Amino acid sequence: MDIGFIGLGAMGAAMVANLLEKGHAVTVWNRSPTPVQDLAALGATPAGSVEKTLQGDVVFSMLADDQALQDVLLDSGALAKARPGLVHVNLATISVALAHDLVGRHARSGLGYVAAPVFGRPAVARTGGLNILAAGEAGAVARVTPLLEALAAKVWPMGEDPVRANVVKLAGNLMLVSAVEAMGEAAALGRAHGVPAGDLLDMLTGSLFAAPAYKIYAPMIVEERYQPAGFKLGLALKDVRLALAAGDAASLALPFASLARDSLLDAQAHGGSDQDLAALAGVSARRVSLADEA
Repeated sequence: MDIGFIGLGAMGAAMVANLLEKGHAVTVWNRSPTPVQDLAALGATPAGSVEKTLQGDVVFSMLADDQALQDVLLDSGALAKARPGLVHVNLATISVALAHDLVGRHARSGLGYVAAPVFGRPAVARTGGLNILAAGEAGAVARVTPLLEALAAKVWPMGEDPVRANVVKLAGNLMLVSAVEAMGEAAALGRAHGVPAGDLLDMLTGSLFAAPAYKIYAPMIVEERYQPAGFKLGLALKDVRLALAAGDAASLALPFASLARDSLLDAQAHGGSDQDLAALAGVSARRVSLADEA
């Protein structure tokens, strides 16, 4: 199968490396050249333009946000030049509004479209351990499922409406941010009463909260280990804002999302945008420091 891949940030590059290791031929494009060069050294074929990645059987895109996708594929006219019958697999976390727009655009262009947002960090992507949602027309999903399975520990079918996958992804990221916020506040409460964060979080993540998200982020919070960023705090803020917008569209209040947005803004204001989401716990930690100084 002739595969194109657009967007070679940490996640995209890890996924391409995984596909190459498993024997797939991949043509790659990125707005900055260094990741293209690095993957070419592993066997990928550099594309001279984004349009060239759209002339095969399948193209994956992993672009940072709505605006990047709009710029690279829509406003540039690249999608309109895609080979008829191509299946586009959008791996990114995007707004519900853009998700609806993409469904219509692909249908009008005679292209297959599968929304396949992912859960997992770059190191997990490199080893093919992601959890991937998959929603779209049944034939298009079936066509790309073997490729998704090469990237995933599990592919989770979400039906024929691609928008469903994007909504589930936003909901999942909202829960993840809420978990980190809760751990940060719990650690601050313990610290305020003389309980080290390590003691508190080690006990809780070994008992009541023994889920992967808690176990991954707890030691990062304890050690204040915010670099390298597996999931940048600035991207988490983007996703929470998208969840709030989706709630607004359905006249649905999301109180936790509003709280998370405010805490993420606080963390960003203190230089955390390019740090890992774990830096969100620093907001609660600063409150303890201010209380100690009072």
